[in-house]
Amino acid sequence: MKVYDAAHIRNIALAGHQGSGKTSLAESMLFVAGALNRKGTVETGTTVSDYHASEKEREMSVFTSLLHVEWKDHKINILDTPGYPDFAGEVIAAMRVADSALFLINAAEGVQVGTELAWESGKRTNIPAMFVLNHLDRADSDFESVISQIQDRFGRSATVVQLPAGAGTRSIIDVLLMKQLTYDDGGKVTIGEIDEAFQERATELHNELVENIAENDEGLMELYFEKGTLSEDEMRQGLHNAMLARQLFPIFLTSATGDVGVGRLMSFIDNVLPRPSEMPPAAVVSGDPVKPDPAGDPVVFIYRIMSEHHVGDYSFFRVYSGSIKQGDDLVNDQTGATERFGQLFAINGHEREPVTEMVAGDIGALVKLKNTHTNNTLHRKGKPVQILPIAFPSPRYTAAIRAANEGDEDKLAQGLHQLAEEDPSLIITHDALLNQIVLGGQGEMQLDIARFRLKNRFGVDVEFYRPKVAYRETVRGSARSKYRHKKQTGGAGQFAEISMLVESTDSDFKAPPDIKVRNTDSVETPWGAKVEFIDAIVGGVIDMRRFGGAIQKGVLDAMQEGPVAGYPVGSVRVVTFDGGMHSVDSNEAAFKSAARNVFRDAFNQSKPVVLEPIFDVEILVPDAYTGEVMGDLNTRRARIQGIDAEGVFQVVKAQVPEAEMHRYSTVIRSLTHGRGLHRYKFSHYEPMPRNVQDKLVEESAEGVVA
Repeated sequence: MKVYDAAHIRNIALAGHQGSGKTSLAESMLFVAGALNRKGTVETGTTVSDYHASEKEREMSVFTSLLHVEWKDHKINILDTPGYPDFAGEVIAAMRVADSALFLINAAEGVQVGTELAWESGKRTNIPAMFVLNHLDRADSDFESVISQIQDRFGRSATVVQLPAGAGTRSIIDVLLMKQLTYDDGGKVTIGEIDEAFQERATELHNELVENIAENDEGLMELYFEKGTLSEDEMRQGLHNAMLARQLFPIFLTSATGDVGVGRLMSFIDNVLPRPSEMPPAAVVSGDPVKPDPAGDPVVFIYRIMSEHHVGDYSFFRVYSGSIKQGDDLVNDQTGATERFGQLFAINGHEREPVTEMVAGDIGALVKLKNTHTNNTLHRKGKPVQILPIAFPSPRYTAAIRAANEGDEDKLAQGLHQLAEEDPSLIITHDALLNQIVLGGQGEMQLDIARFRLKNRFGVDVEFYRPKVAYRETVRGSARSKYRHKKQTGGAGQFAEISMLVESTDSDFKAPPDIKVRNTDSVETPWGAKVEFIDAIVGGVIDMRRFGGAIQKGVLDAMQEGPVAGYPVGSVRVVTFDGGMHSVDSNEAAFKSAARNVFRDAFNQSKPVVLEPIFDVEILVPDAYTGEVMGDLNTRRARIQGIDAEGVFQVVKAQVPEAEMHRYSTVIRSLTHGRGLHRYKFSHYEPMPRNVQDKLVEESAEGVVA
């Protein structure tokens, strides 16, 4: 295809709730622009955009698809994003490389949670935005009600540009053009005068649009006062400037399945939405700001990696500065590796079209670079710069994962690595202490897709199960114990005697009169706990230079599986203050065994407790559901910290034990009819209530703790 300059490129992200028609709109844009001879449908799995097996099976978008259309000497790059909340990472990445966001809303169902969540992503990236009311030809569509919802949820800056000529119509009244656009069953448009029945409402909305545009531009305001109106070109330029400043958000209408309003929408994208060269410099971690200058040094940002059948891995990129061609050598700023570019492609779903060159502002793909990953920046040698990485969301749902069949562990590891490479919002952690692999994502659906892909791409069946909680054990009191290890086997025996004090490290050590501190050593365990070892041996009753290390090893062995419920021990002080040894029978093995036993005995006498991890949790929820959410939190041993506002949500803040958070993303969606979500992070450890600890100890003894 031809090479487009930055002035004739537009980059848009289609975002909105599942079922709003994003994929159908993308398909219609391709068809109306002549890129398709025949349209596919989501229901038959024949759309250009939703082409992965997991998308066809579920009849929904799972990944962001890159597409492009050529419309009136412009190239429009389209990022068709998923609407289901579990795939928020896809939306965030698309918003990052797009220049404008089109928020689709089902005209019959109104504003839904997927649109609200996508809107928040758009706000964070600060890109221009507009609304598209889709399915306008449905008999149950309610234009006035949906407009009211949009303005209530997203502000009065949402301004009407088009209205339907009645419910269930194929006719649109455009108050920018002040014309009526009527579409036949084949999508062909006839432009005429506005029907008399809608003339008054159209004039009212036209005047509102003119006033909204003039309010945001001093020069246009003066023209408006002078002439009493604005010309079409003046309105178009005013909208352009107001959108760049996120002061106005136009509202358009379509029926994507019937190709209604699609051509007019693409013309608006060409004529009004911002060019890449008008966007602010890309935010950087290091180096000079990256201005969208086609004549500048080449800077390329990799925003995703995706494997395609029979092709291999693609690197999807945006050119932020300069231009690139096949054979160019660029340096990866994060790794220092030099990458040679292969063939560049303009992408339509799984179809690829070779391009000789791509300039600043364009989006494309190439066969995966060897040492480059998502969020990496490539630049000319000697011109270092690193574009700010995409901040993918932290997991909201976790499950432990294992291969269903013995011997598939290597295939599972390989598959998980590839999935995380393609979707950085999938987080894989391996906990050697708890002997589990945990897969984290945004919800059950995302993990179910991962399970589907592991089976179908890598041939490995997997099982999900409840992750074990990383409990810890410690003591609240102080106790002494004495243990003698004596073993005679006919030859040389084993002998070691140790007197030990065990207490918490919550306060500084205050040595009793009979204990004289000689040396203190602090050790950090593999599970992140600190243990304070105090040598208080006097008179040489134990040769600590010879056996001190064995005593520490014995204690650390005992701490790895705590005496109460088998969980690692932390925050304890161990004082070795007396003992005995034998000139022949004492050895390291004897002192290690004695240390292990004396520690367990002293620990059990020191008011042992089990500590549980506590999370700081924030639940974002519409005001109407706050009561249900708080009531549910009270059943989870939560401590409510307060309620704040964030955009259209109330934010309930609480501290909740990790053990009470399993599958919480599913629960919160059920409680709020899909309109709530939560985020969390580890806060601290604290002792469990006695009744909860007793139950945990009982389950541990029975071997039923997950």
